[in-house]
Amino acid sequence: MTITEILSNFSKLNVLVVGDICLDRWSTYDPALNELSRETGLPRIAVIDSVSTAGACGTIANNLSDLGVGRVALLGAIGEDMHGDELFRALGVRDIGVDLVLRSTMIQTFTYTKYINSQTGIEDLPRVDFINIKPLPDALDEQLVRQFETFASLFDAILICDQAETSRGGIITAAMREAIAKVSGKVVWVDSRKRAELFQNCYIKPNEDEAREAAQRLLGMVDYVPMLERLGLKALIVTAGERGAHVIDFAGERWLKTTAVTNPVDICGAGDSFSAAAASALAAGASIDQAVHLGNLVASITIMKKGTGTASQSEVFEAASRAGIE
Repeated sequence: MTITEILSNFSKLNVLVVGDICLDRWSTYDPALNELSRETGLPRIAVIDSVSTAGACGTIANNLSDLGVGRVALLGAIGEDMHGDELFRALGVRDIGVDLVLRSTMIQTFTYTKYINSQTGIEDLPRVDFINIKPLPDALDEQLVRQFETFASLFDAILICDQAETSRGGIITAAMREAIAKVSGKVVWVDSRKRAELFQNCYIKPNEDEAREAAQRLLGMVDYVPMLERLGLKALIVTAGERGAHVIDFAGERWLKTTAVTNPVDICGAGDSFSAAAASALAAGASIDQAVHLGNLVASITIMKKGTGTASQSEVFEAASRAGIE
């Protein structure tokens, strides 16, 4: 299939994004105003502007929407708090379905707050993260799994975003992984930072560090073919930045090159944009190699934008033309 043929099918797709939905808050501060607090004597961070975007599952959903996917929905849980309100407003910028997102006072909304120096444009202060370190409450876990089992069949592709770096507190629990493994007849695409070796019967996309660590935990060595076989994967796609992607499936192993990018602006969210494009391409009828090529192409566009950028179909066509890709 050509890129034109693949993208023309995107409008027909229904795609569900499941997992950790985060709020990314980009706060610009003026160091010239960082005077000492009269009350505590501690220096203040003088924030003069803030922009909020949806992160993790939200970044994937934003990419899907801007790539022209017909229907995009989220399934997860966030806090009944001000960060959750802010996150819903950020998601409301696009037509992303949130009917399957639970809100609860038992958890807080996973939030990254990043401080950007107004004089340099650089993030140069410690990030402030709001995280959940306790296990997801059973009541929420059970309700999320029920919703997944009820509605998963309505979608052409399901993208799993297991973002949580702590051992507890994430949305993708053992019960949810069991439900995910039972899905058949559709594209199930998983991106997991710390637990890739726990997923079965799907496509898994770790980066090189995540893949090596997962293989070591699973096998005691780094060998991707037995990892593929042990987990019953459709394919293992190991992304490697400017070197492209290492694809392992039952047809063999191969490296697929990416479009070279000079001086990327911001690589934050590149993996999410890759996943959004590649998984949608598979659901649209592309081969795994064609899907990976499209994922690489879309990531090469988004890393030239500040923050967690997205790519439109027109930008994809322009980038493909420049690269001589049909």
